[in-house]
Amino acid sequence: MNRFNIRVYGLLINEQKQVLVSDELIRGSYITKFPGGGLEFGEGTRNCLQREFMEEMNLQVEIGDHIYTTDYFQLSAFNPEHQIISIYYFAKALEEIKVPLRDKPFDFDEEQLKVYEATKETETFRFVDWHEFSPESVTLPIDKIVASIIKERY
Repeated sequence: MNRFNIRVYGLLINEQKQVLVSDELIRGSYITKFPGGGLEFGEGTRNCLQREFMEEMNLQVEIGDHIYTTDYFQLSAFNPEHQIISIYYFAKALEEIKVPLRDKPFDFDEEQLKVYEATKETETFRFVDWHEFSPESVTLPIDKIVASIIKERY
């Protein structure tokens, strides 16, 4: 049975003009993406993104303008029966970020590696300087489109 998988992501750009990314290790795959995740039944897209930032970073955010929604067919990398629809918004931190921020990609600490051993998923966060940020900064095809849009418009 074919299904739709709706994902909601946030672009958080800080005052130093750095873009927040999530480095994730999922079932052996290293992925750099924007923070966010799956829409749950009964919630709106903005509420989903607020929940995801809270779950992943314990961070309250304000959801800003819509940036992009997938407008082509994208098969899920993890489930060949799912079509991915991704929705992107700007996000603004309403408080100081408390989770550890890394300086280099996939710099997981010991605790994060223990989480990976138990769940086969873990993540860490870092900022990418604006002048270094590009579609190559992220892994997923839809994220690359959004990175291009952001670099062209802003």
